[in-house]
Amino acid sequence: MGKSSLLNALVKRKVARTSAAPGKTRLANYYRVQRGTARAVYLVDLPGYGYARGGDPAAREFNRLVEAYFARDAVEIGVLLLVDTRHPGLESDLEAWHWLRGQPCPSAVVGTKVDKLTRAERARHARDLESVFDGPVLLTSAETGEGLDELWKMIASLPRPTAA
Repeated sequence: MGKSSLLNALVKRKVARTSAAPGKTRLANYYRVQRGTARAVYLVDLPGYGYARGGDPAAREFNRLVEAYFARDAVEIGVLLLVDTRHPGLESDLEAWHWLRGQPCPSAVVGTKVDKLTRAERARHARDLESVFDGPVLLTSAETGEGLDELWKMIASLPRPTAA
């Protein structure tokens, strides 16, 4: 779905490893980034939930990683669920969103790869996404840069971790 590519586009340089094949990200990767004079934030690139499903060892490892991340870090900050705009309403995306909405952190949905859609598809898929996720979905493209400024604004509006 292009999580690492979107992260690279946000920071305007290649910091996250990408691949044409899905599932390149296997660990939680933390990136401290700063946009202009704004306060630095950490962006965390987690593996996609679709790469490991069921009861296989990869799925168990993915679940362990995500549970550890949410137990330690995500509660004090916000989480963005990235979904492929070309495929609104995938069961795995909806399952992830329902699970995420039950977590004690602010969350939002971001659609990726909007550049791959025609104008007509874009309008239809945007409506479908907002309907299935019951709210606004920010559409973005790592390829063209569309929606990146709005994504930075969304990131800036998320709560900051409290000092320990």
